[in-house]
Amino acid sequence: MPEPVTTPEPTDHPEIDTSVPHSARIWNYWLGGTDNYPVDQAAGDAYTAVFPGIVTIARGSRAFLRRTITYLVSEAGIRQFLDVGTGLPTAQNTHEVAQGIAPDARIVHVDNDPMVLAHARALLTSTPEGATAYIEADATDPDRILAASAETLDLGRPVALILSNILGHVADHEQARSIVTRLMGALPPGSHLCLNDGSLGVDPVFEQAQDAYNNSGAVPYVLRTVGDITRFFDGLELVDPGVVPVTRWRPDPGSPTPEVAEHGGLARKP
Repeated sequence: MPEPVTTPEPTDHPEIDTSVPHSARIWNYWLGGTDNYPVDQAAGDAYTAVFPGIVTIARGSRAFLRRTITYLVSEAGIRQFLDVGTGLPTAQNTHEVAQGIAPDARIVHVDNDPMVLAHARALLTSTPEGATAYIEADATDPDRILAASAETLDLGRPVALILSNILGHVADHEQARSIVTRLMGALPPGSHLCLNDGSLGVDPVFEQAQDAYNNSGAVPYVLRTVGDITRFFDGLELVDPGVVPVTRWRPDPGSPTPEVAEHGGLARKP
């Protein structure tokens, strides 16, 4: 097993642009985080003014991530995680949930945002038994992601690939599918894909708010039909209950399960 790695001091990285709203920072704002700027808060408030349900989606997505990681560690026996598009640190990050159950878990976080890079050292906290690492890379460069993650993960053993609210930033559906295919193709049998994204055709008010956001100057985020989201899992064995609203994927007993326009699932590579 590779030894834990550290992230080098960042050099020649672009300055954080605080004049344009950024999806990771807006998401952080909706989750109650503090790593955001007035421009992000304004964009987030404008969005919620049209569609207050986005906060339910954001928090439902985070809870879905926690539940899927818990399943992966406790029931599937996974000890390695590749989280692409990890976003800004908030409560219950991938490594916190995984290592909270299995201290020897190894996690690689991937993102290309300079503000996330600025928080890399916070992300790199780990138990002594496990490891965490940060890779600066774009989701559209799976070869770089795989090469760099091999410094921390043993890609000959099962890995859980996490793609949470990231493929919506890849406008071309075939390109998005090719990213999933390339990443999962490099992982061995027993690996899992955990994926969730905003869904089209569920809530027209959500779609109206998303259109306005995409026209705000921020990097657009493309909603996809449930069928398109489901096709990301082609060739894999879906874990029950399949691709469903994130609030309805194995919900905690007694927790609300509203219908939300965000679908996700978990699947195993045979």
